[in-house]
Amino acid sequence: MPLHINAPEIIRRNLEQIRDGQRTRLVLIGSLTAEQLAVLNAFRLGHGLEPMIDEVLFLGRHLCKSRSKDNYSIDDMLDQIASGMASTSIMRCSLKMSGMQNPQPRQDRYGNTVRDLVVFECSARHPRPELFSVAPKGDRIRPSK
Repeated sequence: MPLHINAPEIIRRNLEQIRDGQRTRLVLIGSLTAEQLAVLNAFRLGHGLEPMIDEVLFLGRHLCKSRSKDNYSIDDMLDQIASGMASTSIMRCSLKMSGMQNPQPRQDRYGNTVRDLVVFECSARHPRPELFSVAPKGDRIRPSK
């Protein structure tokens, strides 16, 4: 499983600290599967970029701010991360973004069927990808304030 067993608690703590205006620490939350890492590194090597390792880090500042603007709760963000980081998620690489998306639709709390896409930041913490953001693709109905 790409997310470590204690990842939800670690992620929640970071997101709550950010929400409360506190500083957070960079934390290890999981790892990519061998297949996910192979796809990511094949793309990177094909474009003259250094390979990554499988450990996924998390800070959460961008994710918390961007999803909070859409009125998503921390519980929503945890669901989005867990889905996007599934072992069955498929790497989505381009010159503008590296991420992975769960091919299995998920029912969210608002009546949507979404496919969660996690976005990695691959340069600042190289050789470890940082889970930078998550996007619930297909979220036509968003939470109200």
